[in-house]
Amino acid sequence: MSTPKDLRYSKEHEWVKVEDGKASIGITHFAQSELGDIVFVELPQVGDEIQLNQPFGSVESVKTVSELYAPVSGKVVEVNSELDDSPELVNESPYEQAWMITVELTNASEVDELLTPEQYDELIEE
Repeated sequence: MSTPKDLRYSKEHEWVKVEDGKASIGITHFAQSELGDIVFVELPQVGDEIQLNQPFGSVESVKTVSELYAPVSGKVVEVNSELDDSPELVNESPYEQAWMITVELTNASEVDELLTPEQYDELIEE
């Protein structure tokens, strides 16, 4: 699977899509393939604040539980409630249907620190 070119990426394998001062966040195809079948996703609630590089939720697979680390700071304005009933969407559609949260950015310059698609491809090839 190719890395979408319109996103930015964290070294912890989260992706970020920025539109109108808001950032949608999910995990990458690489991350979900390493985790295996996702059985549960724990996310913050609307109104919660997330801080750069701090845990904001977790993903549970048949193999393990993994923390989700905030690639940017912001206030949660939307949560993908579909993942409550259908956590397998993370495996099936990590970039489209399985976005996890949308935050109102508190520091837009944090996005500039994230990896470009090319840099992310280099990271996962190592």
